[in-house]
Amino acid sequence: MAYKVTVDAGHGGFDNGATYNDRKEKEDNLNLALLVGQILSDNGIDVNYTRTIDVYQRPVRKAEIGNASGSDFFVSIHRNSASYPNQYNGIQSLVYNKGDIKEVFANNMNKELGDVGYKIINVEERPNLVVLNQTQMPAVLVEAGFINSDVDNKLWDEKFYETGNAIARGIIKTIVDENLA
Repeated sequence: MAYKVTVDAGHGGFDNGATYNDRKEKEDNLNLALLVGQILSDNGIDVNYTRTIDVYQRPVRKAEIGNASGSDFFVSIHRNSASYPNQYNGIQSLVYNKGDIKEVFANNMNKELGDVGYKIINVEERPNLVVLNQTQMPAVLVEAGFINSDVDNKLWDEKFYETGNAIARGIIKTIVDENLA
């Protein structure tokens, strides 16, 4: 059975997301989402994107795109931001609730990103996020480092492919380990 994953690049269009120096979260998110999708596709997974260009979509529209696609998993890619530059660094994954495959999915991506060199913060419940509470499949929002952390940006820039590959490996590991493949 072929599996399908919706890859969501957070923000877009007039919504830059977080910014730091010359970086815009919407651009980092899109670049990473396209890489993750390509790696998944290269590994035989059917990929659906919420966006492949710089366009704004309401979060509910992103969930609708994922739901209409019949995807088995939904991953929303973001960058975190702290109140002050270099206040925090690391990766974090957000889920609607813990205790099921969503938490396994999040932990798998976190572990893989940790292996790249990112500090693992945690998996946190965030039931108020539309892309987590309106999706009909297991969904995770991954905060792939802090956009206003020089430590995370150095990792992002120097290990961009490895970062995308880590997220893709976390998704594939979830499918394989849960005997879904």
